[in-house]
Amino acid sequence: MNSTLRSRCAKAIGAGALSVALLSAGTAGAFAASPSAASPRPKPIMTGSAKPTGTSTAKPTKSGSPMANGSITARVSKVQVKPGQSVTFTGRAKGVKVGTKVVLLHMHNGKWTPLKSSTVLKNGSSYSLVTKFNNKGKEQLRVMADKIVSPTVVVTVK
Repeated sequence: MNSTLRSRCAKAIGAGALSVALLSAGTAGAFAASPSAASPRPKPIMTGSAKPTGTSTAKPTKSGSPMANGSITARVSKVQVKPGQSVTFTGRAKGVKVGTKVVLLHMHNGKWTPLKSSTVLKNGSSYSLVTKFNNKGKEQLRVMADKIVSPTVVVTVK
């Protein structure tokens, strides 16, 4: 009985020592691998060779993502509709004030033009737009709120 107790104590002490060794080795390895401990970050050097440019304003790029801070999503209730059937657009905006006007845009002759359908952002920064399409074909659509545009959504009118 005495030998069983000793072997249990020896196993417990061995397991505890092994755990402490693994924890301390892991901590030391993590500290050594961190970039702040390995080397200080270099600081940019101002050479003065850059020429000043004019002030720029935030404009949407060709991909539809603006240079402004914020985002807006667009989900469509139906991706395929019949002429005259209504479609609901819903989504949320981040970085845009509640009460901001949300406009539905469609691609027409290579340019984004606004449709008559618009609303304002509700509490929780959500919106809902309902519109109807009468012309057959594929409609490329997106929503815009305060110069922030959503990704393009395609609705087919058959």
